[in-house]
Amino acid sequence: MRSIDLNCDVGESFGAWSMGDDFAVLAHVSSINIACGFHAGDPQTMRRTVAQAVKLGVAIGAHPGLPDKVGFGRRELAISPADLYADTLYQIGALAAFVHAAGAQLRHVKAHGALYHMLEKQPALCDAFLAASKDFDPKIKVFGLSGGNLVRCAEKLGMACAHEVFADRQYESDRSLTPRHIEGAVHRSSDRQCQQLTQILQFNQVRTRQGQDIDIKADTVCLHGDSPNAAISAKALREAIEAAGFEIAASHNELGKP
Repeated sequence: MRSIDLNCDVGESFGAWSMGDDFAVLAHVSSINIACGFHAGDPQTMRRTVAQAVKLGVAIGAHPGLPDKVGFGRRELAISPADLYADTLYQIGALAAFVHAAGAQLRHVKAHGALYHMLEKQPALCDAFLAASKDFDPKIKVFGLSGGNLVRCAEKLGMACAHEVFADRQYESDRSLTPRHIEGAVHRSSDRQCQQLTQILQFNQVRTRQGQDIDIKADTVCLHGDSPNAAISAKALREAIEAAGFEIAASHNELGKP
């Protein structure tokens, strides 16, 4: 049976501020990306989220972002490659400590929010992010925009990587995600999310905001944990994946094989 990884961004609560229904989401996904304290999250949230993931057998990844809790890491900030390298390694290491203490292994790294898109547009930042990930663990897998700059660079370095697609985001004709300030950029309906994902799985294509069907490669599919009714969407997406004839499973870290 063909398999696909279903991942979700989680662990984004902070102090008294609660974000998302993470534990309900974890019951339906195969991988999670846990915030590491810069854009969201805190030590106790990281610890609890790791423990629940280990209990359910869900693969754990680090979700480093820009140091911007006020903007939830979704604002572009000026940052040097040297600072990004240090910030990325710091965040991966922080989460890895909790993962190690829980007797598990950190499987992958995925940038958050504005940083995710900056890595596609700024080669020096992309190099710094990959260097930090590789220096932490040469076998770590990197998640990046399907067909994008990050995964192409990771492949050239012989790093394990996964081409990521989105069930809950609209696409542009160049395979980039529609900016969030544009109406319709986020698919709120689980029916719409399942419709888009089914097209990707069955035809390796996605319909863009401009009305084109473009080719796209999918190793892992993302659902944002901060979205309203994320747990309902996760359950619906799981059912849609299985109906399309796929098994939901985290992929192994095969070097140089996306």
